[in-house]
Amino acid sequence: MTQAKTEPAAHTGHHLCMPEDARKRAARRLKIARGHLDSIVTMLEQEDAYCVDVLRQIKAVQGALSGAGEVVLRGHLEAHVATASTRGDSVEIVEELMEALKYT
Repeated sequence: MTQAKTEPAAHTGHHLCMPEDARKRAARRLKIARGHLDSIVTMLEQEDAYCVDVLRQIKAVQGALSGAGEVVLRGHLEAHVATASTRGDSVEIVEELMEALKYT
């Protein structure tokens, strides 16, 4: 899959917004994850659910979530972190990102 160019960050007051391309790609990946998660729930409602099949679906959800996180992170880095010095908010942007990544 080719990487699309990230659009410039939209600004609403003090708030930086996620680039539209990253937002759409992340939403697509999360919808895929939701589909896999729904499959897992359906599988577990059946008495003949096979453990390995459930594990495969869980792995697919994890992959889709990871992919969505990568899309959001790349969009943030390209649109906000790379331009922070020109806006004068480098310290704040780095601290915010470090706090968000602390839980990954």
